[in-house]
Amino acid sequence: MLSNNTSILNTGDWIKGESRDGELVIGYIESIILDGAVSVTVVTSDNKETVGKTIHMLSKRVKKLPDSIVTNKEQILFQIDLALSTGDEEWFHELSSKLNSMRQLAEGVH
Repeated sequence: MLSNNTSILNTGDWIKGESRDGELVIGYIESIILDGAVSVTVVTSDNKETVGKTIHMLSKRVKKLPDSIVTNKEQILFQIDLALSTGDEEWFHELSSKLNSMRQLAEGVH
């Protein structure tokens, strides 16, 4: 855990921030590094060359994104794609289970 003056940052948290070169970065915390830094896997950025890579960022330059509440099929499908692209097998299975539950519920309504 690491505090960045606005919230507590943890491994796995989704963040947005500014790289040392001033580029917008959205990704998730891979690990907490000593001296007020975090290791971030970049999912999207102004600099396309950093997408998919892990970079170090100062915790004071990142902000934790709020946890999302998935409410519809399209959001779950998007998150499944994200889980696949990040290699998060556990999250993929969790989301697939939610999607299957939604499908079963929809079939029961007919």
